Amino acid sequence: MSDFEKVLEQLESGAIRAASFVEGEWKANTGAKEAILAAFRAGTNVAMGPYIDKNTIPARTFTPEDGVRLVPRGSAVRRGAYVAPGVIIMPPSYINIGAYVDQGSMVDSHVLVGSCAQIGKNVHLSAGVQIGGVLEPIGQRPVVIEDNVFVGAGAVIVEGIVVKKGAVLAAGVKLSKGVPVYDCVNERRLEKGEDIPENAVVVPGTRPVNPSMGWAKEQNLQISCALIVKYRDAKSETSLTLEEALR
Repeated sequence: MSDFEKVLEQLESGAIRAASFVEGEWKANTGAKEAILAAFRAGTNVAMGPYIDKNTIPARTFTPEDGVRLVPRGSAVRRGAYVAPGVIIMPPSYINIGAYVDQGSMVDSHVLVGSCAQIGKNVHLSAGVQIGGVLEPIGQRPVVIEDNVFVGAGAVIVEGIVVKKGAVLAAGVKLSKGVPVYDCVNERRLEKGEDIPENAVVVPGTRPVNPSMGWAKEQNLQISCALIVKYRDAKSETSLTLEEALR
């Protein structure tokens, strides 16, 4: 067995992860990501039923003993991805290599969990959610969604954004390093790349264009941003919290 095959098996079993919480922050496991890239380089294209892919990274298969509910049909989990017992995957969805999806999470229809993305316990990824993958550069942190987060339909989280425990993201929220996030409760703008705080309720928003863009300002044009409009109580019910925030 090659070195990369050993690493892929460890990723699948959850023995190692493509990113871990170390010394107070999430950091990429460069060794794991190097092994994934080595698997791509070593592979050759082969027929897998009606599909063509690298022979080193076939789709995963599950048994009832795994405790994973993979609903037919049209979904796939790539080799090297960990899916914990109690996870439900609705079709069509895709969980890419190196990803980690923890116990009790829901991966709804048309969801992408990108390469090396880290999804915590009891996370709800609603229909159409896109969780970006970060395989290269190997030192870059992937997207991390911590425990008990609710992500509304059509939300997009990319570029290594971390969403802390208990946060609620409304439908259509877009989070990247280039999208500013305004904390309306604490009256401040989050620093670029700063984590979405615990229990934050985040909704889509807009803001005026830069005043230096004179013509755009004259047209009253707006650009997108995200707004933290409240913080939920640890005991509050997610859907009611979100409904109140959107009213």
